[in-house]
Amino acid sequence: MVPLLLSLLLPELLANQVCLQISDGDIRINMTGVKIVEVTESDTVTCVVEGAPCVFLCTYSTTVWLSGSYGCVEADVTQCAAKVEYSMKPYTTCILYLCNDTVILPLILSLGSGSSYTKEMIQLFHIKDSCPELFSSNTEVKKAFMNVERQIIHSIMRRTSFKTESSKHYSLRALSLNVVNISEADLTGNHSRFQIQVPQLLPQNSSFVPETWLPVYALHTIPKEKRIIGLVNYMQHSHFQFEQEAISSVVIRIELLEEHHQHLHNLATSIKMIFRTDTHRYLDNDSWLQCHYFDERDYLWKTDGCETHFNRTQADVICDCNHATPFAVLLMREPISEVHWKILSYISYLGCGLSAFFTALSLVIYVFSRNHRMDYSISIHVSLSGALFLLNTTFLLTEWGATVKPDWVCVLVAALMHYSLLCCFTWMAIEALHLYLLLIKVFNTHYKHYLVKLSVAGWGIPGVIVAVSLGVKDFKQFYGVAEMTMADTNQTNAICWITDDSFFYSLNLVYFTLIFIFNSGILMAVASGICKMKQALRSSSKFRAETEGNTWRDPERISVSCRNSLTVLGITCLLGTTWGLAFLGSGYVNYPILYLFCILNSTQGFFIFLWICLSAKKQRKKEMEERMTSLPVRTSGMKCD
Repeated sequence: MVPLLLSLLLPELLANQVCLQISDGDIRINMTGVKIVEVTESDTVTCVVEGAPCVFLCTYSTTVWLSGSYGCVEADVTQCAAKVEYSMKPYTTCILYLCNDTVILPLILSLGSGSSYTKEMIQLFHIKDSCPELFSSNTEVKKAFMNVERQIIHSIMRRTSFKTESSKHYSLRALSLNVVNISEADLTGNHSRFQIQVPQLLPQNSSFVPETWLPVYALHTIPKEKRIIGLVNYMQHSHFQFEQEAISSVVIRIELLEEHHQHLHNLATSIKMIFRTDTHRYLDNDSWLQCHYFDERDYLWKTDGCETHFNRTQADVICDCNHATPFAVLLMREPISEVHWKILSYISYLGCGLSAFFTALSLVIYVFSRNHRMDYSISIHVSLSGALFLLNTTFLLTEWGATVKPDWVCVLVAALMHYSLLCCFTWMAIEALHLYLLLIKVFNTHYKHYLVKLSVAGWGIPGVIVAVSLGVKDFKQFYGVAEMTMADTNQTNAICWITDDSFFYSLNLVYFTLIFIFNSGILMAVASGICKMKQALRSSSKFRAETEGNTWRDPERISVSCRNSLTVLGITCLLGTTWGLAFLGSGYVNYPILYLFCILNSTQGFFIFLWICLSAKKQRKKEMEERMTSLPVRTSGMKCD
């Protein structure tokens, strides 16, 4: 993909001209195949080359080359390594970088070594904003970004000189930095903590800037000429999210000069911070707010060394921590406990193992007993059984795949599981459609290439969705290792599955919701039809009783009712409406729904096997009756079970 895009930028294919347009403070730069838009109001730059994101960095001279709102200038275009350079002498030189880890990672690491650290910090966040998909999917790029960002912060702190003022403020677009020189006079008095000002990002956010106090005794241990504190307040905190954490406050960073950083660790008197947040309005019984710090060695949010308290109104979250790192308040939700995780895992693995066995048996029976007179219904049942077999088999490999190298094995397992899940949903919808055509819409109607069309839809639509999801892996990796955290331990469980929550909910739940609504409607229509048939049967039996002297006996009524009830239950399992239980649970805390959902769906393959066996038995019985009668039989392209 990268060589193809770069080939579009070769000098032979480009007109050596760069045009710039200024309108209402916005700047647009147009070149062949490249479009750059800088919006002054939002302070953002968008770079796109043939539909792919890119980074566009320029160094300018003092020569003014544009007078007016529009102008073009000749440019020398050169491809060097994995980048393209536009030289517009004597005005400016610009370099275009594609958003690829092999290109962006060295670019990030090159920052922090120059003389203008504030400019490099702005460039660093410009790179991040230009390649959002790369930063959200590639942890190595994100880690390099955080290391360079911290390095630049320390460089700014070392180079800051104080004359009459005791602090200096740096507004660096994506973050604000206060560098404070704490004097001896600031530490005098009987108080145990010294309040230090956290920088404000925007005037409208002033009420959410946390109040911060540092322990006086710890600051006394630092030589007064080195008593430099850096406080950072971030405009955005996406680079602190490695596991899709729900950060519910601003993120602040407290830094000392590197050689004295240990003075704010293992503190007897804690660092105190008061975070203001309105998230408490939306808390439920299974969620809470908790103080966290960011471990920059493990790149995880942790709680050890931090205590969480609340004021009387529950509007302020008070954090007491015994070390200085990035801090924030996270919204926590009750995960599944270890005991329930093990029980549900045993149920799932046992149920999926049995379902895989019975679905495989269904396929074997179908292959060796099929004939040209077999009902379409049985073929559709077997197709759904095949999708369930693939789903159960890949589910049994999810934990194993997360431990295997290379990484593409886990990606393959996750993609196959997603494909088989979508196939199950699709074949459930096809079951409903077939049932509708048989019992509601028409009867004894022939459709040309009926099974072929259904098979293309049942196996093809999920294939297209998964193929597109895999095709954009250079920009966003949707499949890989996903970790589940247990509530009562620090233990995590890694599986191969969808790594992006927004992709999971926006695609899978929408896809299933549409099928669920459609199947539920069919189920209600079929149940209504069964009730009508039951009422007609009662009327017919009553008429026979009046004319022949027989009575409608209770055992017969009970038998008919049971058969009708089992039919409705079988259709429910067959069409997969038991998946609707997922809507009744509120996360991992509704254990009765979780257990019911887990049991019914992991054993669905067994129910399908029984249904296929009963359908095949009725088919054989019908063929035997046809052979025993001498009357001609009219065949149809579609038959009811």
